Amino acid sequence: MIIYADNAATTKMSKTAIEAMLPYMDKIYANPSSLHTLGQQAKEELDAARQSVAKLLGAQPQEIIFTSGGSEADNQAIVSAAKLGERKGKKHIVSTAFEHHAVLHTLDRLKKQGFEITLLDVHENGIVTPQQVEAAIKEETCLVTIMFANNEIGTIQPVKEIGAVCRKKGVLFHTDAVQAAGHLHIDVEDMNIDMLSLSGHKFHGPKGVGVLYAKKGIPLANIIEGGAQEKGKRAGTENLPAIIGMAAALEEACANMAENSRKVQKLRDKLIDGLSAIPHSVLNGDRECRLPNNVNFCFEGIEGEALLLLLDAKGICASSGSACTSGSLDPSHVLLAIGRPHEIAHGSLRLSLCEENTEEEAEYIINAVTQVVAYLRSISPVWRSLEEGKQNFVIK
Repeated sequence: MIIYADNAATTKMSKTAIEAMLPYMDKIYANPSSLHTLGQQAKEELDAARQSVAKLLGAQPQEIIFTSGGSEADNQAIVSAAKLGERKGKKHIVSTAFEHHAVLHTLDRLKKQGFEITLLDVHENGIVTPQQVEAAIKEETCLVTIMFANNEIGTIQPVKEIGAVCRKKGVLFHTDAVQAAGHLHIDVEDMNIDMLSLSGHKFHGPKGVGVLYAKKGIPLANIIEGGAQEKGKRAGTENLPAIIGMAAALEEACANMAENSRKVQKLRDKLIDGLSAIPHSVLNGDRECRLPNNVNFCFEGIEGEALLLLLDAKGICASSGSACTSGSLDPSHVLLAIGRPHEIAHGSLRLSLCEENTEEEAEYIINAVTQVVAYLRSISPVWRSLEEGKQNFVIK
């Protein structure tokens, strides 16, 4: 038996997305930039997919740029705002300490180029407030970039309110919505969003394709130079099958969002209740203001890597954080940002569900995690020291 509970890392492609893609591999396979009939048919389908994605985001079709994924979209949004700000003599950017590394590493690069970067502290509940953002903005600020929902602990940020602060201050606002798209309602106009990034494989679409929404009038800097595709803002022949699959997956996800959310939230809460019964465990992030499918716990006295390996032996696919840093032995920067000590952050577990998971699977996960945590503690000298009172428990 295999239980897949790592949907924040990637999702299984839906049959709808797969079936939508097939004609664009063996029938309408031409380059959308070609002038012949087959090429123009491909262009029509590309335009239709752009219109579909735009409608689902509350945007205009000309504001949608297709990319290779969320990381590229994050890079292009941030670099574009930075270059625009630099031309105006504004070289200050506000973000948070628990962004995805696609954002943080781009900001690191800009810092080396003379930009001032303010990373806001995150409250223990995993939420940044509009008041923090407003206090951090100054005359030299050219961009605020704060994620819609955190990829590790699932907390949902007050994006609309943060966007309103940015509008009032005349500062561009970008949000990494990779974990939110297809799972939460998004309306870029209503939510005061100037730029937004998403990735198809997070909502049952294909890997290697994403979207950058950029509000009309924002000049985008090219990350990839070459041809004139995507209005000259993203060179390279468009991956039409993947774009079609992503648009179909997003449409399906948005159409079924309410029903799917109710189902996975019920499973999420069951897991939270069950895992909370394990002594000296703690839920990471706000219990209510989080993605409907996200569960993230720390268990004192164990290592997350051992926990994952033993759960895998029991048929459970999970993670200890972002899949992009799964090879790292360092503790999660997200957990450190919300105040978890290093030794606690090392013992983390992220379970991310989808509508295909069942109550029986949730029960199995609870029992398996309880058994594995107990076993790892039984062989841990650190746990022995805690039980003997030689060390103090951090998680009460």
